Amino acid sequence: MKETSTGTVYLVDDDDAFRDSLKVLCESVGLGVECFDSADALLERYESGPMDGCLVLDIRMPGMSGLELQEALQQRESRLPIIFMTGHGDVPMAVRAMKSGALDFLSKPFSHQEMLDRIHRALETADERAAERQSHEQVEACFDELTPREIEVMDLVVTGLANKVVANRLGISQRTVEIHRAQVMEKMQASSLADLVRSAVILGR
Repeated sequence: MKETSTGTVYLVDDDDAFRDSLKVLCESVGLGVECFDSADALLERYESGPMDGCLVLDIRMPGMSGLELQEALQQRESRLPIIFMTGHGDVPMAVRAMKSGALDFLSKPFSHQEMLDRIHRALETADERAAERQSHEQVEACFDELTPREIEVMDLVVTGLANKVVANRLGISQRTVEIHRAQVMEKMQASSLADLVRSAVILGR
């Protein structure tokens, strides 16, 4: 497991001493940390600019709870992996949080190494999600370069139809289909039909 990430650990807990101890723990292994004493404070930070990394969140807090914060972030289409911290009796709530997309939960008290292991895993997940998002954006940018006719050809080709069949469907010559198909492959940066199919799946076509 890698021990470094460009992402930040966002800590949300209303207990000042506990929050500070976690901050020191993360910084001791070189992790960037931002701390918040409430869910509302985290939301204000989220609205102010990009947040890359993972969220370590107490499930039970005064005011907005951890579960309510999770829901608020989902409404904002946040991709931050969430690790919930739970007290005794909160495990059913944590299970509910996992079903709603949380990455992990830890029951208090937990060891320093347990927390660090979960955080490194969450940061890896954040990096993977960022890479996937970048890949999807690249596919979408390539697709935007296609002409309407090339889109028609692509939609038929990815279903497995031969050029001759595509030509018959569109009322054009097979040679014209071959030219359009070559253009589609080049613009979509696809080296094989399988690559093109993967792009079509990403695009939801």
